[in-house]
Amino acid sequence: MDLKDQLKNLFPDHVESEDTNNIPNSSNVWLQDEPIICKYEKRKGKPTTILEGYNGATEDFKALAKELKTKLSVGGSFKDEKIIIQGDYRDQIMTILKEKGFNVKRVGG
Repeated sequence: MDLKDQLKNLFPDHVESEDTNNIPNSSNVWLQDEPIICKYEKRKGKPTTILEGYNGATEDFKALAKELKTKLSVGGSFKDEKIIIQGDYRDQIMTILKEKGFNVKRVGG
């Protein structure tokens, strides 16, 4: 008896939802016409990837930051309307954002 069967026995009236993923749905994020700028910098000798230029709601941008950090399994933060990702992940971030429908521009290097 696996965990799902045990939960069904404990909560027989519960209806299982289709969305079992905790990451916010990308269709809820506002898409923009101008490109998001993806640039590479070194801060204190360590590589960082910075995303800026999003002009939608800050909550959407924070959700996008969380989703990127989760998919790439890296650390980062959201400060001053910028997403800061630890490491050089420009190519991976650009492919993820293009799959979501964003227009992305690579700057620097």
